[in-house]
Formats: sequence, structure tokens, C-alpha cells
Amino acid sequence: MSITVILADDHAMVRESLASYLAHTPDIHVLAVVGCAEDALHAAVQHQPGVVLLDIDMPGMEAFDAARRIRALCRNTRLVILSAFFHDRYIEQALAVGASGYLTKAEPMQNIIRAIRDVAAGVACFSPEVRARLVIDGAGVSMAAPGATRAARLSARELEVMRYVARGLSNKEIAATMHLACRTVDHHIARIMQRLDIHGRVGLARFAVREGLAEA
Repeated sequence: MSITVILADDHAMVRESLASYLAHTPDIHVLAVVGCAEDALHAAVQHQPGVVLLDIDMPGMEAFDAARRIRALCRNTRLVILSAFFHDRYIEQALAVGASGYLTKAEPMQNIIRAIRDVAAGVACFSPEVRARLVIDGAGVSMAAPGATRAARLSARELEVMRYVARGLSNKEIAATMHLACRTVDHHIARIMQRLDIHGRVGLARFAVREGLAEA
């Protein structure tokens, strides 16, 4: 039985190269290839694939927001994060949304294919750089140590909001992108400022950029 996959990456060369390679893998069938997280969400809901391979830094909807919704709406779909970045906060968010794997883009194509097979079979899979920061035991998978930065004080949802702030979106635009009420976004922003002891949106945006939350 073939493993059905959706690929999401905003770099055309990356997603097309991976799709081409997977096309020659008999036990893997690519259902859709998309360039943003929102399209990945729509494709996942439509096709209910076995695995979604999801880049982090894409335009529009924040990838971890899409990942959370995919997990909620596609009960049998497993998520694998594929990114050039592997900061602790990204790994923490990936674990928070229930990702079954986290691979760096430095991985050879054969390793990505092996990871897709492992994850589809229910086995968590992580690149060595990511695995080195994790504790994997009978209780599951967790970070080996809590994050050391101020950003580590924020929840996964608050980090999503911060990434949109770093991109320059207004509260109204963040609300529309995350499908939240403006009042909810206002509450998140106020709570973030309180937790980080930052006063004013300009200071918040500067902090988000400094923390690398605007990386794309």
C-alpha cells in the first residue's frame, strides 16, 4: 500500500526536486505540491494524506498554525517539518503541534524518504542536529532542556502571533490570517508584552526580529 504525501515549500526548486525524486519511489504517492501553509492545510483537508512534509518559513499563514489545524482536521495524517532552521523554539513548536518528525534540508534525499516511511509507520524521525536537543523515552519526545531565551516564555500560539508581528502585519491582518477574532489577537499581544516586559508594538516588533522570528 503506497504512502500518500503532500509537499509544502515556498521554494519551487526544492519542492519540485523532491516531488520528482518521490515520483520514482514506488511506495510513495505525492497527492499535491504547494507553496504556502494555507494551501497545505486545504490540500490536507481535501486529500487526507498519510504524511504532510511542511516547510516552516513560507508566506501567508504561519506554518505551525496550519500544522495545528491539520492535526485537528486530519486525524490519520502525520506531520514532518522540513526546514533549513532548527532553533530550539522551532523544535518546541513542532513538538507542541504534534509533529512526528523534524528534518533539516541538509538531509540527503534518501534520508527524507526513509523518514517518510518511518513516520507513516508510526516511528518518530529527527535529523541528528534536532535529535541532539531531545529526550526520547517511554514518556514520549521532549526538549532536553528548556529554552534559554526570553522567547521561550511564550506559548506556541503566542510565538505564531510574534512571527506575524515580525513580518509587519497589523493586529487586524493577524486576526484574518489566523482566523481569530481581533479581540483575541489584542489579548495575545497584551499578554506577550506583559510576559516579555515590552511596552509598545515597535519594541515588540524589534524583539521579534532580533529573535529571528522574521526569518524567511
